[in-house]
Amino acid sequence: MDRAARQEEILLAAAAVFARKGFAAARIEDVAAEAGIAKGSVYLYFPSRDSLLAGVFESYARRSALVLEEMDEGPALERLERLVRGAIAMLAEYPDHARVLLDVWAAKPPIDMVAIYREYRAAVTELLRAADAEGALRDGIDGRHAAVIIGAIEGCLIQTLVDPELSLPDLIEPVLQVCVEGIRR
Repeated sequence: MDRAARQEEILLAAAAVFARKGFAAARIEDVAAEAGIAKGSVYLYFPSRDSLLAGVFESYARRSALVLEEMDEGPALERLERLVRGAIAMLAEYPDHARVLLDVWAAKPPIDMVAIYREYRAAVTELLRAADAEGALRDGIDGRHAAVIIGAIEGCLIQTLVDPELSLPDLIEPVLQVCVEGIRR
């Protein structure tokens, strides 16, 4: 296995362990066992539990950035729809990352969440401006709605994390109905 693949394997194992046990109770040994490797192998990639946590969040940030990069040409509301679908699909595919984020939120996680939120809000705000310029938005829709759209996605995520009867992928269409169709002229 190449170095990058092994590192990703360790990060996924760490996210699973941190999500299941909580960061405070998790040990490097737990991560190694989850990944099916020796404890020393984890240390070859991450010198401490904190650096492993930072790696989990950097992985999350990379995935978030990829969602933003995947917005290509087309009408702004179609691009917004692709953004919402991509964000929800990414969160549904990697729910352990979100659980870890919630676990360490108050402890100031080793990732700049302000920057991530600002980047997402800027991307959504730009799409809203473009949609407005295309004449596709209802009156009164502006950059403030970007925070609401992101909040709808994250609110659904949190509900699915605490209520196993809810499925995040099943909420894509309702989120789109409210957050895209609800603002369309």
